[in-house]
Amino acid sequence: MLDADNAAVHGVAVKTIRRWRRDYQRRGQARGQRHLAPPCPRCAGGSLDPAAYAELLGWYLGDGYISTGRRGVHNLHVYNDTRYTHLNDGILDLMRRVKPGSRPHTRDVPGCLVSTVSWKHWPCLFPQHGPGRKHERDIVLEAWQAEIVRAHPADFLRGLFHSDGCRVDNWATRVVAGKKKRYHYPRWQLVNASEDILDLCTWALDLVDVAWRRSGVRVVSVSRRGAVTRLDELIGPKT
Repeated sequence: MLDADNAAVHGVAVKTIRRWRRDYQRRGQARGQRHLAPPCPRCAGGSLDPAAYAELLGWYLGDGYISTGRRGVHNLHVYNDTRYTHLNDGILDLMRRVKPGSRPHTRDVPGCLVSTVSWKHWPCLFPQHGPGRKHERDIVLEAWQAEIVRAHPADFLRGLFHSDGCRVDNWATRVVAGKKKRYHYPRWQLVNASEDILDLCTWALDLVDVAWRRSGVRVVSVSRRGAVTRLDELIGPKT
């Protein structure tokens, strides 16, 4: 790649790229990054942050996917609206916690920000990965994943609702003493085309005693006042 093209990709000056490249040459180092990846928690006995993993699993099931790169390296991508700056920063933090020492990066696409981190072992941690869309194949947690979600259901729900969910302000009218009054009440909703993912959501809601109902073929709703308050406390605002 030309220095000018490299500088344009990374948003730095051409002189900076040239200086970096020459520093490598002076030290007799090959160009490119050289760092040791952490051992896989599943096949090499590496450590795993269970709370961070539970939340990242929710993000993956909602708006994430895994692509295959060169030399057996897989890339985990999570898409999210650009306006949710706090959540986008949180996604990068989750990736660093699940893969310690990693260097996740972002790129802009129309309407959203894509957060990406590479690792050969993402299929080990997300065995739900496979060809085709998630709602066109079975999405079932393995026993070790279910154990983590049982221990950290709020984190799992945070990932799900902050990816494929929304908190909306509903309203209704009622005649009181001959006058029509308008009442407002909040509601959390998760929308997903996969019945398996919706079932995982309702299972996790049951784990934290949050009342829910199916308000549509693809929709799980949390509408009762106490349940909404409880879910607000567990997953926080979507910002």
